[in-house]
Amino acid sequence: MSISAALDAVVGVAHSALEGLATLLTPAAGGLSAALAVIGFTIAVRLLISPLSWLQARSARRGAALAPQLAALRERHRDDPVLLATETLALQRANGAGPGAALLPALAQAPFFMLMYGLVQPGSGTPTGVLAGHLFGVPLAAHLAAGLPVFAVLLVLATGLAWWSSRRARRLLPAGGGPVRWLLGVVPFLTVVMVAWLPLAGGLYLVTSAAWTALEQVIWRRPTAGANR
Repeated sequence: MSISAALDAVVGVAHSALEGLATLLTPAAGGLSAALAVIGFTIAVRLLISPLSWLQARSARRGAALAPQLAALRERHRDDPVLLATETLALQRANGAGPGAALLPALAQAPFFMLMYGLVQPGSGTPTGVLAGHLFGVPLAAHLAAGLPVFAVLLVLATGLAWWSSRRARRLLPAGGGPVRWLLGVVPFLTVVMVAWLPLAGGLYLVTSAAWTALEQVIWRRPTAGANR
């Protein structure tokens, strides 16, 4: 089986699950069932990869606990950036705070983003199923110009979540983090751009996912007595 055929099969299964969820919600939610199905499906996806997010949060806590030792390394090897990078990485790995753990949730979400992208892209002709649904009168298959009031709310939410995530991410890095610090501050705002570009169903997915990420950060990155475990 080719990769394209496999992807089509996965999209088909996910589409069936999304449609089934919308049907299940219809008696209680009525016209909002399609939008709530997208939100519910997104939460289910995020729950599925929550263990990876927990590993990321644990790595961040351990990295924060290493701040004094990292500062000492920077002072000791300030004239030898290669040795500094080597010893920094060795220290992080020895304490379970390697940079790889920070990438796990993003890497795990990439296939799900591609999946959702396939689900929320309206094909030719009149949208059917979930994409035929509406949110406060705006079709889930509509883009920014056709649903400005609802999109405006989503963009405000996406911008607020991006600002919060950007500020928190940069605060977790030591001062002078250079390009990494700048990159972590900018990446959350890509969500705002994607919300403005994707159809409404895709915007709902991204804002729900961003809100879930923020919730995980609040819960799992709180200082605890066992932060270094």
